[in-house]
Amino acid sequence: MVMASSETSTLRAVLFDRDGTLVVDVPYNGDPGKVVPMAGAKAVLDGLRADGIATGVISNQSGIARGLITGDDVEKVNARVEELLGPFDVWEVCPHAEHDGCSCRKPAPGMVHNACRKLGIRESEAALIGDIGADVGAAEAAGATGVLVPTPVTRPEEVAAARLVAPDLAAAVGLLQDTV
Repeated sequence: MVMASSETSTLRAVLFDRDGTLVVDVPYNGDPGKVVPMAGAKAVLDGLRADGIATGVISNQSGIARGLITGDDVEKVNARVEELLGPFDVWEVCPHAEHDGCSCRKPAPGMVHNACRKLGIRESEAALIGDIGADVGAAEAAGATGVLVPTPVTRPEEVAAARLVAPDLAAAVGLLQDTV
């Protein structure tokens, strides 16, 4: 697979937003029993892994800062995501609230940079697929490719602003393969 960038790079990792992208969004979910994969997620992930493409999760979890869930709750939910969807090469979680001013909370690029560093790749070799504009914004701010897969919570202006938009995860990965 090849992606367009200022210098042509091979796609080496696809990072995903967790809630609303890989699993059905349950706001501030601290209950592993409520984890339900999005349609087609497992097949997409299995295909990427079979192709030797690293996978990762990049997730804002402001419920920790708000006291609605704990870091341990998030770890248990993430473990359940892996049970259902298979192992990920990297996890990045931002526990901060919007007003904390951190460099990791999407749309800031910090988690994308950290994931790429851990994977030993350049940001131009990564893509981030998510369901809101902050996901695409984090990808672009980091120098990665962003793909938006809208859900009912995605705002129309986020769809209009996104360079790459797909109806589902399989189509999003297809766009990455076609972006040459």
